[in-house]
Amino acid sequence: MTLWAGRVEVRLAPQVWEFLRARDAELLPYDCAASRAHARRLHAAGILTDDEFAQADETLASLDVSVLAEDDEDVHSAIERVLGDVGRKIHAGRSRNDQVAAAMRLYVADACAEANDAIKEFATAVLEQAEAEADTVMPGYTHLQRAQPVTLGWHLLAWTEMLERDRARFGFAGERAGESPLGAGALAGSTLPLPKPGGSMRNTLDAVADRDFVLDYLYAAAVLFVHLSRIGEELVLWSTSEFGFALLPEQAATGSSMMPQKLNPDVAELARGKAGSAIGRLTGLLATVKGLALTYNRDLQEDKRPVFDARREIREALGALTVLVGGLQFDRERLARAASDPLLLATDAAEALVAEGMPFRDAHEQVAGTVRAGTFEPGSTAAESVAARLGDVRAAAAEARARLAAHGR
Repeated sequence: MTLWAGRVEVRLAPQVWEFLRARDAELLPYDCAASRAHARRLHAAGILTDDEFAQADETLASLDVSVLAEDDEDVHSAIERVLGDVGRKIHAGRSRNDQVAAAMRLYVADACAEANDAIKEFATAVLEQAEAEADTVMPGYTHLQRAQPVTLGWHLLAWTEMLERDRARFGFAGERAGESPLGAGALAGSTLPLPKPGGSMRNTLDAVADRDFVLDYLYAAAVLFVHLSRIGEELVLWSTSEFGFALLPEQAATGSSMMPQKLNPDVAELARGKAGSAIGRLTGLLATVKGLALTYNRDLQEDKRPVFDARREIREALGALTVLVGGLQFDRERLARAASDPLLLATDAAEALVAEGMPFRDAHEQVAGTVRAGTFEPGSTAAESVAARLGDVRAAAAEARARLAAHGR
């Protein structure tokens, strides 16, 4: 079934039909919700009778993907088919253009809330490890070279900072998706006396053409996966024999098909690998939208697959990483030995000379000279250095937990 069959008498060639058909089953509950809202508008205007509205509302509340048929062009046409005679009336005052935009906005808003919840669960697992390892000294790195001592808890709290920003980005995308394009029709509204929906967009042309909210979601997803990729890279490094900082939990690791001794960080690696796909989805839709004149163009059908895929991969990646991080065991002795490298305290030694009145550049050169000569002697321990520079890591973890709880969804 199509919504435009009245204009085209001939049956489309099979190749054309397969190319044009939308694979949008995931949109069905959101299109039903938007259609129920539109039915209320039609009822308020007297276009649907009480009985017709009740029938439409009840049917739309109960539909699931089992109603979809091979000859439905998309979920919008399936809904009209299932509604029967009422379906022939329910499209009054709207177009598939504002209909799909409304459904996509509801979908993206829900996907943002789901991502927010999944990030919160993952961040909670990270925070629990950060609290447990608040005082566990380890090397901090720049250029992947040992730099200054920190604690494992402090390092893990850096992950939660990234995740907090991710939640803010999904929150923003969800807010932008909250506007309603209903009433815009094909592009310029309708002559029917329909009441405006709540949160109605100001301009009808923009209402049907805008996909910024989708781009906002895909941007939030891309940055999230960039962060998960960085976290995944550190988990890969930490679990190697060379670092030996962490032992992977067997419920979130794999073995080798050939080498019996292997325990592989596949979850971390796959999360790292999916960053490329997430970035590609954003850039792909940006390239699609950038050349489109107002208002609706069929190119915009391409907004669905990247959003559907992003939602699934966010859910799966965060779920698996939550199990992985929650089950990590850290080798505190190995971390302490790595942090006992005296050269990690060279900056502290230079700053001690500054505190005595020496210009920093002179202090830097003097300490560097002892490092070159192999005669450097630290004036403090790694634990003392951490306490002087980082403050109360446990208090910082408690503050992060409070922020996590306060922000809710």
